[in-house]
Amino acid sequence: MVMSKDTAETVALQALGWLVGNSDLRDVFLVATGLSEMDLRTRAGEPELLAAVLDFLLMDDAWVVQFCDEVGLAYDKIAQVRAALPGGEQVHWT
Repeated sequence: MVMSKDTAETVALQALGWLVGNSDLRDVFLVATGLSEMDLRTRAGEPELLAAVLDFLLMDDAWVVQFCDEVGLAYDKIAQVRAALPGGEQVHWT
């Protein structure tokens, strides 16, 4: 099932809110990306930033589980959300 861009952006915004609410992970994300807290505020609606948030979240299964449990989302939906955002397309090498 293909997820719409609007739905993906909504879920990704929830992920951003969850990440910002977790001060330890937020700080790790900011250091890893070189973004500032002001960048998060001003760029929150940008699909590329939302994709970066999901890429970060997908680095650790425990983070995926924590986020999905909090928002009531199936664990496998995060990959579908990411695929619907810029850079998430499957690469076909042949």
